[in-house]
Amino acid sequence: MEKRTFRILLSRLQSHPIFHNESNHSQTPVEIQLAVGLDRMGHEGNGACIARSMELWGVSHGTLVNFTKRVMTAIEDLLAGELKWPSPRERQVISEAFAEKGFPGCIGLIDGTLVELIQRPRFDGETYYDRKANYSVNAQVREESVIFGREEYLLGDSGYIPMPHLVPAFKLSGTDREKSDFNNCIAHARVVNEHCIGVLKSRWHSLKRVRTQLKCMEENKIVVKWIKDDWTIDDAPVEYDPAPNQNPADSGIRVEQRGVSTRDRVMRIALRTCRQPGGILNRQRRFERYAL
Repeated sequence: MEKRTFRILLSRLQSHPIFHNESNHSQTPVEIQLAVGLDRMGHEGNGACIARSMELWGVSHGTLVNFTKRVMTAIEDLLAGELKWPSPRERQVISEAFAEKGFPGCIGLIDGTLVELIQRPRFDGETYYDRKANYSVNAQVREESVIFGREEYLLGDSGYIPMPHLVPAFKLSGTDREKSDFNNCIAHARVVNEHCIGVLKSRWHSLKRVRTQLKCMEENKIVVKWIKDDWTIDDAPVEYDPAPNQNPADSGIRVEQRGVSTRDRVMRIALRTCRQPGGILNRQRRFERYAL
């Protein structure tokens, strides 16, 4: 983190009541507490161990934990008023940008990422075992459909099911060229999402691997809070233009059927755009011919 960024963050946090008390013994200066908290968030593995931090900052175990918890609370409160779902005007701008890639109406991307735990959780550890043979928690941004306007949707990978406002890639098991081409269109549009997750984990190394075992519910809450401080979205009420066909009473089957219809409609538009001269599929076909 640059010094200028640190000073800006300090100016936003130093008045938070958690750093102040009414006793005769004042707390350690906020800049020290903030530096300690950020230092721990920015390291993984042995670099994030308590012993290293205690030696580096010259504080006890309890003081180190208190500093970190205070910083996490202050940052979470700060971000709650800073990060919001895009406004109708912002969603329009985003949709226009995605339209150039063949996805008019798309207002964002959705994806999950695994945050590895250094040890197997004490309780129900098998439920944390992931496809990469590690113990981890899955972090994901998710919003309810009522915040979407007419024909607005998110793009996701094949791990999601089709929904009226979520268009995932197909689970390919054959040689269907149409579906394969559509998946390529989605992959081209979603590459920025992969880059975003990579940047976050490069900046906050603790998102790569959290040094805790999860021995109790309180530690579960701390891990969730830790991840939210590094990567947070506010779920406060926002402006939206509700679609006339939204019905909270829809059954799961009906919702999925509408999702399939939405994906079919989006696929037709995307393939038409991506196959035009200069489109991603057109460029891939030319590359394949030259490669042969």
